[in-house]
Amino acid sequence: MSTPSLSDLPIRRLTPRDLRACADLSEDRGWPREEHKWGLLLSAGTGYGIDDPAGGLVTACVVTDYGTSDRPELSAIGMVLVAERHARKGIGRRLMQYVLEQAGTTPLTLHATPYGRPLYEELGFKVTGRAEMVRGRFTPDGGGTTVRTRPATAEDLPAILRLDAEVFGSDRTHVLTRLPAFADQLRVAEDAHGITGYAAAWPNMDTHVIGPLIAADTETAKSLVASLAEGTDRPLRTDIDVRHEDLIAWLKQHGLEGISMNAVMNLSAPDLPGDWTRRFAPLTVAAG
Repeated sequence: MSTPSLSDLPIRRLTPRDLRACADLSEDRGWPREEHKWGLLLSAGTGYGIDDPAGGLVTACVVTDYGTSDRPELSAIGMVLVAERHARKGIGRRLMQYVLEQAGTTPLTLHATPYGRPLYEELGFKVTGRAEMVRGRFTPDGGGTTVRTRPATAEDLPAILRLDAEVFGSDRTHVLTRLPAFADQLRVAEDAHGITGYAAAWPNMDTHVIGPLIAADTETAKSLVASLAEGTDRPLRTDIDVRHEDLIAWLKQHGLEGISMNAVMNLSAPDLPGDWTRRFAPLTVAAG
């Protein structure tokens, strides 16, 4: 019995039952397994993949929709992977073209590595921004922070969702309501008028990733980061919009180092919606 060609293998939707196969695919490409993150993405988003007749997955990606369930206003594409043994055979292009067909007229966004950027440009994506990944052990300076923060409670969730929709520019309730279980820490900043920012720290391998990071201004963002750092003995990692130069410089002054730079790319949208001045870091670059 002959083995079917890659072009004949069907693309199917992935489910949380495919978590292990997705993690195996990550590991195959030299990425961390990131099972915790895959679990969130496969439950809050829509995974697509191709099964390998020899076992495992040939390729996979996840699309996270924002807005109403029947009419997404924005979709984020992430975790686009092709098994090493099937690389450079056009399978990644085929999967992306399928995703674009499924999206129809919905604007799309993704974070592209230098390796993946040429394919996305060929498919029509345009670079609209950049994000710098920083990582390291946060070293407090002893000076304290200027904005009051505290652990979030269940009663804070409606205010967090309202603030996030205003800043992100689209409703992502289906993702954020999973944060209390997904993250090890969820904190809010507030003033006399209410919540002015929030941030989470979630476990990823040996680090805590800070994201989302939504804040009224840079000082509020600093206070949220510093308060999250107090609650962990792990190194921190986060992806900061490079337009927030002051926050990036402050993070590097406090022990974090620049690791990599990704391009933010959009299709059918000149820029992301919402208010970038208060949007400092995504939940994860895979989901926006």
